[in-house]
Amino acid sequence: MTADLATFRASLEGALPPPELSLPLQALWWDAKDDWDQAHACAQADEGPEGARVHAYLHRKEPDLANARYWYARAGAAPATGSLEEEWTALVTAFLR
Repeated sequence: MTADLATFRASLEGALPPPELSLPLQALWWDAKDDWDQAHACAQADEGPEGARVHAYLHRKEPDLANARYWYARAGAAPATGSLEEEWTALVTAFLR
C-alpha cells in the first residue's frame, strides 16, 4: 500500500499508478505525470467529496477558476490560495491517510 508521500512520489517512476490507489489519488498521480486528461477522468469518476476536491484542483490548474469554484463548493471546501504544488501535496497527504 502506498502509505506516505515519499512512497507515492516514488511510484511516479512507474508507467501506471499502483492498483490500490483510490480514484482521487490516481487523479493526482496522473496529474503529477502531466496527463491532465487522465487525471480529470479519474476525478470525474469519483462522485464523492474527495473526487470533487481533486476536480477543483485540476480546474484551478487548468486554469478555469469559475469551474474550480464550483467544484470547491461541491466538495464543501474553501478555494485553495496557496501554490498548486502546496495544494497537490496537501491533497495527496490527506488522501493517503
